[in-house]
Amino acid sequence: MKRQKRDRLERAHSQGFKAGISGRSKENCPYQAFESRSQWLGGWRDAIEARQAGLYR
Repeated sequence: MKRQKRDRLERAHSQGFKAGISGRSKENCPYQAFESRSQWLGGWRDAIEARQAGLYR
């Protein structure tokens, strides 16, 4: 069970990262559950930082 939960949260983080790289707004987060939303936003923030550092264009 723990692995399934972790996989779900990792997927949320990955989707948030992809959204951030593509320039989508954090307001477009598709998750309502606190943990998933938190992971998505964390991925989104990581992507924004990577874009600002020049790693992605």
